[in-house]
Amino acid sequence: MQGELCGHSHFVQSVVFSPDSKRIVSGSYDKTIRLWDAETGEPLRAPLEGHQDRVMSVAFSPDGKRIVSASYDKTIRFWDAETGEPLRSPLEGHQGWVTSVAFSPNSKRIVSGSYDSTIRLWDAETGKLLQAPLEGHQNSVTSVAFSPDSKRIVSGSYDKTIRLWDAETGELLQAPLEGHQNSVTSVAFSPDGKCIASGSYDETIQLWDAETGELLQGHLEGHQNSVTSVAFSPDGKYIVSGSDDKTIRLWDAEIGEPLRVPLEGHQGSVTSVAFSPDGEHIVSGSDDKTIRLWDAETGEPLRAPLEGHQFWVASVAFSPDGKHIVSGSHDNTIRLWDAKTGEPLRAPLEGHQHSVTSVAFSPDGRRIVSGSYDDTIRLWDAETGEALRAPLEGQDRVTSVSFSPDGKYIVSGSDDKTIRLWDAETGEPLRAPLGGHQGSVTSIVFSLDGKHVVSGSHDNTIRLMDEVDVCSFSQ
Repeated sequence: MQGELCGHSHFVQSVVFSPDSKRIVSGSYDKTIRLWDAETGEPLRAPLEGHQDRVMSVAFSPDGKRIVSASYDKTIRFWDAETGEPLRSPLEGHQGWVTSVAFSPNSKRIVSGSYDSTIRLWDAETGKLLQAPLEGHQNSVTSVAFSPDSKRIVSGSYDKTIRLWDAETGELLQAPLEGHQNSVTSVAFSPDGKCIASGSYDETIQLWDAETGELLQGHLEGHQNSVTSVAFSPDGKYIVSGSDDKTIRLWDAEIGEPLRVPLEGHQGSVTSVAFSPDGEHIVSGSDDKTIRLWDAETGEPLRAPLEGHQFWVASVAFSPDGKHIVSGSHDNTIRLWDAKTGEPLRAPLEGHQHSVTSVAFSPDGRRIVSGSYDDTIRLWDAETGEALRAPLEGQDRVTSVSFSPDGKYIVSGSDDKTIRLWDAETGEPLRAPLGGHQGSVTSIVFSLDGKHVVSGSHDNTIRLMDEVDVCSFSQ
């Protein structure tokens, strides 16, 4: 399993596992949402784009088929978790940045919190606003969550309070819960609905009786900076917290004691933490632009970083059997690693005269293709590391390369704004370059059935080449 997921170009603000623990969704200040394979750490598709400002909160529907996102662009968006397609027009109504969003466990409703100090309830199927905004907080609402039975909503705010609401009527259920000395940043119900955990800028975590509103015990103290995110384990026995102090802490939810030393590794504030539904792993997102995975039992990162490259690593990929990893770097080399041990398999593959920007395995795992700023594409024997033929030339700086699912073709994107298709066996170009993008092509890949090619570009667009276009390359 991959220990660190990289790809976002700005702070990662929100991360969460899918209900089956197989996927992770992340939202970022880079305005995109990304889906990851929780086992391999590989991105599952191109980023989901549409928000016009930073993405602050993401959540899966209980069946794992939909994703909801909230943004500083004041909208809420729905996405198909399988295809990444937007499902309907954005939900609009909040007068301020939308900071938090969640599905009800029965899948019928969505709750959102905003800098406009209100909470709104939406029909999860139609997107219609269900009632007037829930008002009462005296400052921005930072976090919202449903109770496990979908009957209550808990909210936290910059006004330092926590409030409980009737999810059906929108009525406030009791007086605000007060105790934090600074803004409340995160709230969560325990799996049995009896407890609420809250994190705050006051560097503490508090536990509350969800029925009476009584504080269950003293402050959980240990973080050296603001607590940004809290979550219960699926069995309710533990709490995980993330902080601006760059650490993650695990707590015994019954007695409020820390379980072990803090989990360290992030180079920036930890903005979001969550348990996997099976309780085996913890995922964390950070201002350092990375997502990390941890063993929930031991607190250990799932793998130490793979070290060896002398400069930025620009591209990584798993072999089809998951046993090896290939990496390309701005140090002009390609390296092969044992995916289980993290050990290098052989000396670096050398030949490129400039940064290696993209690497990929062939579907049978026998070959590696690499693209470089030296304007060439190279093919390598994945077993021996030997170059298989002379470099493929013809483009400007090569930014992205990929094999077709049958291994017969290679597709490449370039700073010259074109896409090219090559015969993977002979290295010959199959047709004139395909234009259309108005900026550098940054990412390109075949569909799993080999009938389409999708490309992303600095022109802010994604282009899909249909079956006719793909086939015409070889005519």
